[in-house]
Order: sequence, then structure tokens, then C-alpha cells
Amino acid sequence: MHEAGGAMGKGEGSIRYPGWSVATAAFVGVMTSFAPIVPYTFSLFLNPLHAAFGWKREALGGMFAIAAITVAVVSPFIGMLLDRFPPRRIILPSIVVFALALASLSRLNGSLIQFYVTFFVLGLVANGTAQFAYTRTILTWFTKRRGLALALILTGSGVGSILIPPATQWMITHQGWRSAYLLLGGIALLGLPLTALLVRNRPIAVVQQDEPAQTGLSVRGAFASAAFWMLCAITMLSAFSENGLVTNLAAVLTDHGVTAKSAALALSVRGGAGILGRLGVGFLIDRFSPQRIQTMILALAAVGTLMLALAGSPAIALAGAVLLGVGLGSEADVLPYLLAQYVGRKHFSVLYGLTWTAYAIGGATGPMFIGRLYDVAGGYTYRSIVYLAAFAFAAAGVSLLLPRKRVGGVAVGIAGSNLIASPISLEE
Repeated sequence: MHEAGGAMGKGEGSIRYPGWSVATAAFVGVMTSFAPIVPYTFSLFLNPLHAAFGWKREALGGMFAIAAITVAVVSPFIGMLLDRFPPRRIILPSIVVFALALASLSRLNGSLIQFYVTFFVLGLVANGTAQFAYTRTILTWFTKRRGLALALILTGSGVGSILIPPATQWMITHQGWRSAYLLLGGIALLGLPLTALLVRNRPIAVVQQDEPAQTGLSVRGAFASAAFWMLCAITMLSAFSENGLVTNLAAVLTDHGVTAKSAALALSVRGGAGILGRLGVGFLIDRFSPQRIQTMILALAAVGTLMLALAGSPAIALAGAVLLGVGLGSEADVLPYLLAQYVGRKHFSVLYGLTWTAYAIGGATGPMFIGRLYDVAGGYTYRSIVYLAAFAFAAAGVSLLLPRKRVGGVAVGIAGSNLIASPISLEE
């Protein structure tokens, strides 16, 4: 390859390769995005909001479902925009709207409609702030170190989930839940400067010199591939399990006798384990079968969920949170890697958006399912959490069926599809 702009000629193995600066900025953006903020702090507000307004858990679970369903609907459209326009045009406005919506929750007055509308807005911009928006850019910069680069940006979510829940719980305890929402709004703005300065796709000329012909499926071809629908099924099943548990985790643990401080610590430990899991998985998927790695980490998540169902002490809760973090935290890393193998990059963002639609469907129904069981039983029963573990085991089972054969750098689904080769279209 010819050098373009000095350091542009550095390979992916060099610390001076500019793609790593982009990945670092994306890491910070993801760390303060929807992904670590809303799911990981949602359960911390359940008791304060119930005490303030008398809202039932099923109704509160419906708030999260509103955001998740909105994410399901808009993700493919955000994907289309990311395939056509520079990423900053999508990410920067999304961050601003996201921060303002979070801060506005401090002004809740007891109206469920106000809460529903706010979570609808959060859902509209969620994937404009999260790893979904940054992944397309990272794919333009990395080939040989793609797994590690994806793991780095997704580790941002893990770091955020370590730092943000304890800070939120401290603010709720000492200043009240309204101040906590203002804090979250401020945190959401922290990714704005680096994203504005550094996040951009790799220049077209350099990409074409490195990879003159990119292969990829058409959207119709992806729909004809069983592998694509398997990835959607895995995503939906794991999201049902993960979001059903994580959005209620603090309340589940305190209901089983674990202190509020230990419950918040379990949320952070889950995030910390996710960091180690993601970095480890990012290293491994560049070297070994990502399909089998995915199966293993989903099984770990299912075992962790079972442990949390039985958690009556901080030690068991923390051990279950570790396995849950390593498992479901790392599954999000493997998905875009596998998707890029199966469908290529021609329509990657649109198809990735459709997998997020599957994620959002599972993420919406999981919390509602647990909330309904809570209202019927008057508490979090062991059986309800075991149900969530069963969905995680089912996701691992589907993962075992994923094909491993690849043609021309793109895996072929079980049903088979025509591969369409075309130059990649990038915006700087």
C-alpha cells in the first residue's frame, strides 16, 4: 500500500496507526452512551420512583420496553444513514438529544405519559450514541485486528457499567433521584468532544488501495441466508434474558436479602467482568472459530443467570454477575464480527440495524415479562429468573447450528446465497 498522509501508511499493528485513535474516541463515546447508562441504572430507580409516584413494576418495565421497541423500529433506518453519511452527522446530534432527554427525567411530576414520551425519545437516538453507530467506522479501519478493535470500543460499555451505577446510586442516596438523572445527562455529554474531533471513516482512496473489491450480500441475499436469521434469533433470545435480568438486577438481589450497596456493586462487577471478557474474546476471535466462542460465552451467561436466581448472599451474587458479564457482555462483540463474515460490508449497517431490531424486541419483552411475574407473585421468585436462564441456554443452542464455511471472505448461510462483489462506498 502507498502511504497517504504520513501515519496513514502505518499498519494496524502499529500504535501510531490512526485507526487506533478513532477506536479510542469510539471507546469514550460508547462508555457514556445509551448502552451502559439506561440498562445499567434503570433498576436503581425502580424503588425511588415507586416510592415517589406509586408506579407498579410492570408499568416501569413498560417504560424500558418503549425505548427498546423504538430502537427496534429505527435501527435499520439509522443503519441506512450510517452507510450513506459521515458518522459524526448521526452521532453528534444523537448524543445531544440523549443527554437532554436524560436530564429532563429530573422534572418528572408523576405523569406516566411524560415518562413514556421521554423513553420514546431515548429509543429514537439510542443507537446513534452506542456501539451500533461506531462499529461501521471501525470496520473501515481494521481487517487483521478487527476483533480486537471491536472489543476495544465495546469495552467502553463495560467501563461505563462499572463507573456509572455506583455514582448514580451515591447520588440517589445523598441528593435524590432527580439529581441522579441530571448527573446522567451530564455524563452522556462526555463523549461529544472526542467524537467530534476523531471519529470518521477511513478515506476512500486508502481503502480502495488496500481492498479494491469488497464482497458482500445484498439485503435480499442476506434475507435468503439462514445464518443471518440465526444471528437474529441468538440476539433476540440473549437480549430477552439479559435485559430481563439486568433492568431488575438490583431489585432482584435486594428482594432476596442482598444490601442495596452490594446490589449496585454486582452491577459494576458485571461490567468489569464484561471488560475482561470482551478483550479476551476480541483476541480469540481473530484466531479461533468465532461461532464456537459465541456458544461458550452464551452458556457462561446462562450459568451466571442461574447463580443470580439463587443468590442470597453477596458472594454468590458477585460470582453470578462475573459469569453474566463475561458471557452476555462478550456476545455483543462476536455479533458484528460474525455478521461482517456472513454478509460482508456492502450493506453492513442496514443489516446490523436489523439484528438490533431483533435485540430490541428481546430487550423490550424481557423486562415486561419479569415485571409481570413480579406483580403476580408479589416479588421476584426463583422460577422467574430460571426462565431467563433458559432463554440464554436456547441462544447457545442456536449458536451451535451456525455454519462455518466461508467463500471469498464472506461466510455462506445454510440456505446459500449469491455473493455480490462491489467497491465499498465510504464517507470520510
